Amino acid sequence: MVIIDQEIKLKSKNFAVAVIEFAAEVFANPKIDDLITSTEKEIAEKYDLADCLQIPNILSGRNAYKSYGKDPSRYRLAVESLYRRLVKGNDLYRVNNLVDVGNVLSIKVQKSVAVLDRDKIIGDVFIRLGNDYDEYYGIGRGKLNVEKIPLYEDLKGPFGSTTSDTERTMITKNTKNCLVFIVSFNGVAQLEEDIKLAKNLFADYCLAKNFKSYTVE
Repeated sequence: MVIIDQEIKLKSKNFAVAVIEFAAEVFANPKIDDLITSTEKEIAEKYDLADCLQIPNILSGRNAYKSYGKDPSRYRLAVESLYRRLVKGNDLYRVNNLVDVGNVLSIKVQKSVAVLDRDKIIGDVFIRLGNDYDEYYGIGRGKLNVEKIPLYEDLKGPFGSTTSDTERTMITKNTKNCLVFIVSFNGVAQLEEDIKLAKNLFADYCLAKNFKSYTVE
């Protein structure tokens, strides 16, 4: 079960999350190279930096961060970081097929996407704003200040956020079961279509199966 804390709903009433669970395989899939390359090219040609900041869900997310008391220019949404990277002419990082599909999905749905190892998550997931005492280490980023940023927390503590995920629940070569979050700051209206796209991409490139999905608001 995924529960959104009331404080987030009070400060960003359209905050909603699509939740998808499935079994998948981590393997080298050369088919994904064309998908990534075409996505990189599309964004680099279509957007400049100013355009990125006006994408509805990115703009709403930035405004939500301000309402939480966080500077969105210092602590960026994960999806904004991906767009900024591409419009500057840089390529996406290549990690593994699950993470790479998650990045492509994030770009296509224009929302922050978390791709997590379900077996490393203990109990229900509570989404709340971070506190100054939260110990949080982002993947490849060291200790992060996640105060006033939406965090994903299980019985063991925070394991992800709308800005950066952690090493504890990251995808590895041994991952068998996945949990994916698609985070909307504009309500649930588009999330069902986002879920359909996610299922297709993960099935095509990661042999995903046994899907379960729902939305939370």
